[in-house]
Amino acid sequence: MSARPPVLLTPGPTPLHPAAREALCAGEALGHMDPAVFAVNREIQADLRTLYGAPAGTFTALLAGTGSLGMEAGFANLLEPGDPVLIGVNGSFGARMVEMATRCGARVRTVTAPPGEALSPQAFADALAEEEKKGEEVRLVALVHGETSTGVLNPLAEIARAVAPSGALLSVDAVATAGMQPFDMAGLGADYVYTGSQKGLSAPPGVAPVAVSGRALARHAARRTPAPLWYADFAGLRDYWEAHSYHHTVPVQLHFALHAALRAALAEGLPQRQARAAAIGEAVLAALTPLGFTPFVPTPAHRLPTVLALRLPPGLDDAATRAALRERGISIAGGMGPTAGVIWRLGLMGEGARPAPYERFLTELEGVLGVRGVTQRFQEALGVGA
Repeated sequence: MSARPPVLLTPGPTPLHPAAREALCAGEALGHMDPAVFAVNREIQADLRTLYGAPAGTFTALLAGTGSLGMEAGFANLLEPGDPVLIGVNGSFGARMVEMATRCGARVRTVTAPPGEALSPQAFADALAEEEKKGEEVRLVALVHGETSTGVLNPLAEIARAVAPSGALLSVDAVATAGMQPFDMAGLGADYVYTGSQKGLSAPPGVAPVAVSGRALARHAARRTPAPLWYADFAGLRDYWEAHSYHHTVPVQLHFALHAALRAALAEGLPQRQARAAAIGEAVLAALTPLGFTPFVPTPAHRLPTVLALRLPPGLDDAATRAALRERGISIAGGMGPTAGVIWRLGLMGEGARPAPYERFLTELEGVLGVRGVTQRFQEALGVGA
């Protein structure tokens, strides 16, 4: 293993922001009912409303779990057995949504696209119209904004416009996009949005920032039966976050770290972070294209800026090459499911979207493959030394 510090360039977790690392390790532990913790929580809630572009009346909080808990909590709180739900599926995380909604007893219908292709807004409109003809009222529409497993950016704004006339709640997985670009929850009419702390914000894994609209809270309050997931029930969460009454022991140190990372992201500016990730991604692509790497997502507008998915050159041994990179201290991700052995997925989130870690990766890749000039092309594409 390399003696140099390891470089983490996966689509999550991402390298810790220095402010998050400092906050995680600073000072003595505080109890989760301490007034100082509630003060930090209030600031987190306000900052999350900014992060998500949330309208007035939106409830924001941290769930004590990763982004997958954010996904499951939405279905558990907003669906009841027998409810019709429409889910977009064009990768592993859309498929995970289907499994979770099914376990909640919902009647699931899907809109699908092959891996590497974006979901069609018209397909959502057609599916909703078809359900209406059958006398069915779709209660919830859910989709992944950025499908981490394939590097696809779904056309969220267009899909939201297609969904709006139906009156269905809209749930958005923003795990691969929140914190790395502006998000307009109010303009989209989204009702439930979530991410993971370890993604674009570069905080430690373990909390899931969520935003719940007033409409979704009303749906939850009108449930015929209690939500099956006690731990992340919206009512219990509001008891803690708003009424400051005991519900469960929250991971205080992770709250502090998330608070610091979130403040740093907003101070840098979401448009600036979006531009930073795009510049690094374009430079990496320019560096690797002469080696035979090609974008897995054919349509540029549908490429996820925070996860560069690259089809491997013919003859490159995926597992052996990534293992050799790990020996040199570089962690990158391969494909998932049908794309295993077919693509690499390079994270461009948070502190991973910086020139230095990618220079290190490309330099080590030169050594593994026995080639030259890759790092130089990267630097030239960024304008380094120009």
